[in-house]
Amino acid sequence: MKNTLQMGLCALALGAGATAFSQVPVVPSFSRNGVLVCSNLMAGSTGTVEWASSLAGPWTNSWAGPSSVVADSNGVFRVSVSMFYRVRGVAAPTNAPPPTNMVLIPASSFTMGDTLDGELDAVPLHTVYVSAFYMDANLVSYALWQQVYQWAIGHSYSFDNAGSGKATNHPVQTIDWYDCVKWCNARSEMEGRAPAYYTDASQAVVYRSGDLDVTNACVNWSAGYRLATEAECEKAARGGQSGNRFPWGNTIDWGHANYSGDPSAYSYDLAPAAGYDPAFDDGVSPYTSPVGYFTPNGYGLCDMAGNVWGWSWDWYGPYSSGSQADPRGASTGSYRVHRGGSWSHDASYCRAACRGSDWPVHVSNGGGFRSVLPAGQP
Repeated sequence: MKNTLQMGLCALALGAGATAFSQVPVVPSFSRNGVLVCSNLMAGSTGTVEWASSLAGPWTNSWAGPSSVVADSNGVFRVSVSMFYRVRGVAAPTNAPPPTNMVLIPASSFTMGDTLDGELDAVPLHTVYVSAFYMDANLVSYALWQQVYQWAIGHSYSFDNAGSGKATNHPVQTIDWYDCVKWCNARSEMEGRAPAYYTDASQAVVYRSGDLDVTNACVNWSAGYRLATEAECEKAARGGQSGNRFPWGNTIDWGHANYSGDPSAYSYDLAPAAGYDPAFDDGVSPYTSPVGYFTPNGYGLCDMAGNVWGWSWDWYGPYSSGSQADPRGASTGSYRVHRGGSWSHDASYCRAACRGSDWPVHVSNGGGFRSVLPAGQP
């Protein structure tokens, strides 16, 4: 004689942080042999399966089922078992337009570093997977800096430097790493977004003042404006190309970037003369150029080489030799990484794989930044 156990199973999916610009997670199938499938989640995100004996709950993801149950006088026992399941996960973004003046950098793997010019800290070459994110199409302009800065100082923020700009449409400069991190938080709060940076790992107090060496644990990586990681910077700079010295190819000239020419020192520098770009050298330093002046790279990003270099999140440290996924740099250090070169740097600093670094309190009229947002945000 065959005994048949019949079960009715119900499953639903919940999308954490789902917006009008994200798909709705669904459970397309839940078979009787116990295989649950959930789709429309963000690639690479982590989901949680929970279960309950009724839709009203309580829901749990820790199994504490009955190990032994005593039958009553009629030879019957009754026990509540998990009949309802749900999945909590991050909703996948749709192809909705990116936030204003930002571009989507798609998720993919790339080869980080290069062996073209013998730079010892650009090796070993290693494969890095970077999740999708939005990045400012341009360096933060002095106009945008001032707009957020003025809001911030009226809302309990303090900065080491007020920032400078040759003109409102030129990049902000003369700001240190701490200024950039706090400004990103202020931009988030000004726009009604949850900020990314907090004073400690509990993520209870928003970072708004002082010079704190915030750690990876102090960052809500799924919320708010923040600095790009070094890996995100290099992937974005390459614009979808692989193995090239610059975002557009293997040579550089003043038609592609604002930098200090030195063609006698570098065979790949095709500037017609040595010195600053005459289009921007007006005798009044700094010789920055308007943001968005040059042709964007394959991702739609301008000034990924030259004009002003950009602060990144990471502490400077040696590369890993193994493959990585969304690396966030060394856990400690003395110098923060910056990328891209500037109007005062020669061509070698403008290479996509070139790694600059400075004390986080360092300020320069050749240093600025741009911000990023997690994918899936309006």
